[in-house]
Amino acid sequence: MAPVSAVAGQDAAAPAQAPAAQAAPAQPAAPAPCPFKQMPAATAGPVICQTELRFHPENFSIVEAQTYLYYIQTPLSRPSDSNFVPYNEDTERSLQEDFKRLWATQFLENLWIEVLEQPFANGHPGKRVIYHMEERPRVKIVDYTGSTKVERTKIDEKMKELGIALRLDSFLDQAVVRRVQGLVKSFMAEKGYEFAEVTSSVEPLPAGPKLVKVNFHVEEGPKVKIRTVDFNGNVDVSDRALARQMKSTKGTGMFSWITGKNTYNTNKFDEDAEKVVEYYRNKGYITARVGQPEIKVLEDSADKATRWIQLNIPIDEGPRYRVGAFKFDGNKVVQTAFLEPLFKMKSDDWYSDKPIRNGLVKAREIYGAGGYFEFTGFPDLEPLDAAQGPMAGPATPTVNVTMRMTEGEQYFVNRLTFSGNTTTRDNVIRREVRVLEGAPFNTEALKYSVKRLNQLGYFKPLEEGQGIDVQKTPGEKNQVDVTLKLEEQNRNQLTFGAGVSQFEGFFGQLSFQTANFLGRGESLTVSLQAGSRSENYQVAFTEPFLFDRNITGGVDVYKRTLRYIDQFTQEATGGNITSGFPLAGFSRMFLAYSYEAVKVSDLNPVYYAPELVQRNPYLRDSLLLGEGGQRTVSKIVPSFLHNTVDNPIFPNSGTRLTGSIDFAGIGGNTDFIKPRFEFARFQPLNRRLSAGFRTQVEYIRPYAATTTLPITETLYLGGEYTIRGYDIRSVGPRDPETGLVLGGNKTMLFNGEFLINIAGPVRLVLFYDTGQVRDIGQRFSWKEDINERVDPSLPAIIDPFTNTRLIDPNAPAPFLNKIGETSAFKTSTGAEVRFFMPVLNVPFRLIFAYNPQRFGVLDNNLRPAKRLTFKFAVGSTF
Repeated sequence: MAPVSAVAGQDAAAPAQAPAAQAAPAQPAAPAPCPFKQMPAATAGPVICQTELRFHPENFSIVEAQTYLYYIQTPLSRPSDSNFVPYNEDTERSLQEDFKRLWATQFLENLWIEVLEQPFANGHPGKRVIYHMEERPRVKIVDYTGSTKVERTKIDEKMKELGIALRLDSFLDQAVVRRVQGLVKSFMAEKGYEFAEVTSSVEPLPAGPKLVKVNFHVEEGPKVKIRTVDFNGNVDVSDRALARQMKSTKGTGMFSWITGKNTYNTNKFDEDAEKVVEYYRNKGYITARVGQPEIKVLEDSADKATRWIQLNIPIDEGPRYRVGAFKFDGNKVVQTAFLEPLFKMKSDDWYSDKPIRNGLVKAREIYGAGGYFEFTGFPDLEPLDAAQGPMAGPATPTVNVTMRMTEGEQYFVNRLTFSGNTTTRDNVIRREVRVLEGAPFNTEALKYSVKRLNQLGYFKPLEEGQGIDVQKTPGEKNQVDVTLKLEEQNRNQLTFGAGVSQFEGFFGQLSFQTANFLGRGESLTVSLQAGSRSENYQVAFTEPFLFDRNITGGVDVYKRTLRYIDQFTQEATGGNITSGFPLAGFSRMFLAYSYEAVKVSDLNPVYYAPELVQRNPYLRDSLLLGEGGQRTVSKIVPSFLHNTVDNPIFPNSGTRLTGSIDFAGIGGNTDFIKPRFEFARFQPLNRRLSAGFRTQVEYIRPYAATTTLPITETLYLGGEYTIRGYDIRSVGPRDPETGLVLGGNKTMLFNGEFLINIAGPVRLVLFYDTGQVRDIGQRFSWKEDINERVDPSLPAIIDPFTNTRLIDPNAPAPFLNKIGETSAFKTSTGAEVRFFMPVLNVPFRLIFAYNPQRFGVLDNNLRPAKRLTFKFAVGSTF
């Protein structure tokens, strides 16, 4: 702390809050003569002898005295240099300005300036100027008491948003205290405590002078619940229609205990009232109004914790208007003939705000694409009410609508820059951006560019209005500088370790995967995994801009081994070469060539049994028994992709459409055609909720020399990426003798998800998966037969020579007997916790599944699929 006073240039210090009056305390005794030996000239008038900063109380200040001297502009006398500052009218005005500056610092609770007579030893008149200052108390503790409902974090966030500063070690400001008090009261009202009382108190602390604790005490009172909502004054629109518009203010119903929408909240009522007015205006009632609600207290609960009210809402509908004249004003760049189709409104229609809002959005897109990003427009309404007399005017009130357009000037891009891309190179970003320097500032191209950047997944998603800085270029006319503020997120996955899973068994793995190799936008995958049930060795590389052109090139080589317990082992070695090019917008075409050698070994001896092969002649070819256990597949795969999904890891909006056809038979010894179609859609519902669904259809058909598909190419479902509750490769046609899933030649799959953003990278996903697999000659259907195998009793024929039983070659063969029906669709539903691990850069999933239609499905251990399952997985279903 600084000393109590400073004289003639010695350090001093300063506070804030309007002083009640500028009256000083009682006048001190007359000061001693000016102590300096140097005397002013005899001809000079009164001069300032000393200037002093005096702090009250206790002679200490928190702010350094030098800080206060900075705001004091009245010169100080320097007797040692025989430099004396005259005291006159100019000096008095300067002291008044000092007072204003010191008070504006808001450091002080009280301030007055005192001027005393202090003559020199020779009798020359002198003045002693004293700045009396009392600093505001300094806040050391802020506390909230009386209620556990107060969420301090949210209050601090709201204070920051509103620019309210009540920080520790800040000066106490009663105006700020009152604002925080009101803020806490509004928070309590939002939670339904409309009658909550919030009081504030300031308590001195023993730790030192002017140190205080600010306490906000909350008396909750009863929670206000709405029993009924009544509308008064509405004639043309029913109460039910109006109640549907009230999204957050509703009477008590069956599910109120879940939704909480029967809790009264003033702020939410105001939002709902705006929705009601909007509803009326969309129906032509342009003067409709919603008044302040009348709150009628019905009763308090026995424990006084709840107060039930009836909400009476006054409605003033006003007349309903038809459109009279509809015209445009102010548009010069875009002709009226081009604007009119954007606004779905014409003369004699019932007036509605909705087509005007939609039209303005489309008009803003058109103007923005041409560089007129400051375009604004609004409807100017001129109501023409019907007169009272039958001959005085039209029978129905009309309103003339004039769209006032302010086009603004056309702007061009001066500079396009990026910040925050510490790893990703500028050229990788720039090639995704469709905003060009020197060209008109196309806002639609900017939106398109932001979506493309978000799809890369290299950066945290750019949100509208955040991370996009557009500033007019200083000193340049009609020029703007565009800066994209990016924040890198890790797209590298380095995984090593060991573990156990249902499918891989015990395994160890080491893998590296990146979607942005060295910041060049290239994808690289190196994976080594070995386990008791599977092995996977893979190297893949993709260059999205081959030869600096928008052409994708990629290569992938791999060797995989899968061991199906008690069934067989499948080994696949091969590679792919892929090339792609853009079509338009978010659409691309790809062409890939793939070569794969497949070997089936370690077959269960039961598959060799002659009677089994006799009953199922296709099983031999399916398991490659006649091919030495090997097949080679050489194919080309043209494919199409249209993708507007906003984020590759946690999608929230957009559409993904893919289609491909595998043409196998370009060499190799396996010939088939395999078309595949997938459609996925993500739709945000509000800030925290979104929905997604996927439909997928696959089909495969052998041709030429291939008559039976190998088991490695047949289709099946099951697993966390198709039908979550079942084991991988468990849904599909089975061999009735062994339970082996042979697969089919066509599949149909549907996935639906309802996603809830819990906090940060954590999502709760409610899902429903269903699908079915059919073989050649079978159709998709709702039901499928339940059959039992019937073995007819064989006639007893005895060999008379050996006395052994013989089998009659003419005896009837076993047959299937239908005993019922079951759902052909195998379904799974449940909940999934999905969370993102930044270090590993993949979403982890905890899946809790309920399998209602599971008849006929065996797990990988050939046991009936369970009703309830729990799985751990990574990635996403679609």
